[in-house]
Amino acid sequence: MKTSTTSTLSQEVGLGLQGAVDALTDQMVERLATTAGNVGEIVDRLNDPDTRDAVHSLLDELTSLHRAGGLTSLFELVHLANAVRNAATDGIVERLAGFTEHMVTNVANEETADLFQTFATALSDAQQQAAEQPARGGLVSAVRLLSAPETQDSLRFLLTFARGLKAGTHPVS
Repeated sequence: MKTSTTSTLSQEVGLGLQGAVDALTDQMVERLATTAGNVGEIVDRLNDPDTRDAVHSLLDELTSLHRAGGLTSLFELVHLANAVRNAATDGIVERLAGFTEHMVTNVANEETADLFQTFATALSDAQQQAAEQPARGGLVSAVRLLSAPETQDSLRFLLTFARGLKAGTHPVS
């Protein structure tokens, strides 16, 4: 009885496969062959140790991102970048280029370069002097420091500058 059941099952499977083969058109066979070739190529590339390590690293990082909740943030960032790209019409790009040109024209000049050079030099000198002269501490030292004319000039300058920023104008020296 088992032999006849197995024989009948084999015949039914054979007929089912034959029906599937008969139903395939040449175009379907061509697509299946192309797909099988592509799958074989991917599997072949996964046999390369460097590619396999890269895929494992990628999967590990994706898992870590998912556990930390960063995967959602990453995809939100991708969606945002895509939305910005889609929203960047010619008019917006043109206005952005005009704004950039205007900023470069107004900021990238010799006066600004000199100002930044002076700022960088002053900052470097201040760092060096602060490192060479550590604070003594104490109330008497603070009062002595506040009574120095250069300290008072510096504080007056900073207050004037802060008032000018608050008022929306820059103090002119």
